[in-house]
Amino acid sequence: MAEVASHRHSDESSELLQRHEGIQQGQVQEETREIHVDIPLSFSQTTDSRNWPTVDGSIGLNEQESLKYARTFFRAGFFLLPWLWAVNCFYFFPVLTKSPSSYPQIRRYVVGSAIGFVLFTTALCSWAFTFAIGGEHLFGSVWDRLVMYNVAGDLGLTAWN
Repeated sequence: MAEVASHRHSDESSELLQRHEGIQQGQVQEETREIHVDIPLSFSQTTDSRNWPTVDGSIGLNEQESLKYARTFFRAGFFLLPWLWAVNCFYFFPVLTKSPSSYPQIRRYVVGSAIGFVLFTTALCSWAFTFAIGGEHLFGSVWDRLVMYNVAGDLGLTAWN
């Protein structure tokens, strides 16, 4: 009986050893498999060779939707929302940097937004610097009617009068 038990034990041991060796060989084979992944080295290098009109590339808008948004942002800039011109220029920056022949319909609105934003910013800065630097010396007696802080005093809305 002891011989049968030891024989059975050795058979089970050899089976387990074969299974264990098989598993180890399978793991070794799996570990030696090569995985090829293309990782872009920079944001400008992508695996997709298509040019996109937006800064977010393939996850962004297609050309028809881009045209719609560029036109909407351009027109909305005229309704005292010139910051939308800046957003338009940023979002469609690839259109500004590529050749004029790429996306000509979108480019028209983006270039118009860039010009509008530069003109608005120039006018706003000129106005601000004129009041900040020139002040009463530049405007003379009209200065008191131009500045807003005198309105509260004139109407008696300040506590110190």
